[in-house]
Amino acid sequence: MKRINLLLIFSLLISFSFAQLDKTQEKLTFLLTGASFASPNNGWFELGCDVLGAKPLNRAVGGEAIADAANRMIDSSLYSAEEFEEIDALVIMQVHDRDVFEDSGIIENYKDYKTPFSRENYAAAFDYVIKRYMAECYNLKFDENSKYYNSRHGKPAVIVLCTHWHDARMIYNSSVRQLAQKWGFPVVEFDKFIGFSKNSLHPVTGEQVSRIFAVDTQESDGEIYGWHPENGQDKYIQQRMAAIFADTMRKILVFK
Repeated sequence: MKRINLLLIFSLLISFSFAQLDKTQEKLTFLLTGASFASPNNGWFELGCDVLGAKPLNRAVGGEAIADAANRMIDSSLYSAEEFEEIDALVIMQVHDRDVFEDSGIIENYKDYKTPFSRENYAAAFDYVIKRYMAECYNLKFDENSKYYNSRHGKPAVIVLCTHWHDARMIYNSSVRQLAQKWGFPVVEFDKFIGFSKNSLHPVTGEQVSRIFAVDTQESDGEIYGWHPENGQDKYIQQRMAAIFADTMRKILVFK
């Protein structure tokens, strides 16, 4: 009887170990590219991934732009081949207040763009990143070392775009929604669900509400707005952004 009990306990421990291993293997991986609003010191991306039980790969760097993301794809510093195999979604939060939809400089074949990219045409750099990522995902079907080898569609190219953290960047926020509509991509609508709007001033301060959550300010069209939100996973705006991000990802992917 004692031996049977020991065998039963041993079997349960093995089952539990395999269950934990399966759980680890099923964890989704998200890669984020962006600048100062997305860099790791903020916290919203990592916190959102933690809520979802996903693995975060944060490659956002303060001061960079979408042109830098394109150039990092070219020199293979945005993600390695091993990381690319495991990435389940590419999240883009390059939110400079530029038109990212205007199509005068768009080239049909992304390989025909002149590289490296400068910051002259934000829409062209976005187009390159999108097309290259989609092509790389599809081409995994031809890679004998990939788990997507011989599949019909290669790796599904899940690309998620983000608005600015509030609604004052009207040029970007409007054009990124147009870009998302063009490609059928989901948008993390921080500006829509952040909890305040540029259209109404704070009833006590008489200023833009974004200013009370920011560490600095920026002027646009004669109005002063909050620029960079307070950093840290314990800060309200970072937590709010994490919730908005997690909610969007739950709508487009299955989490086990």
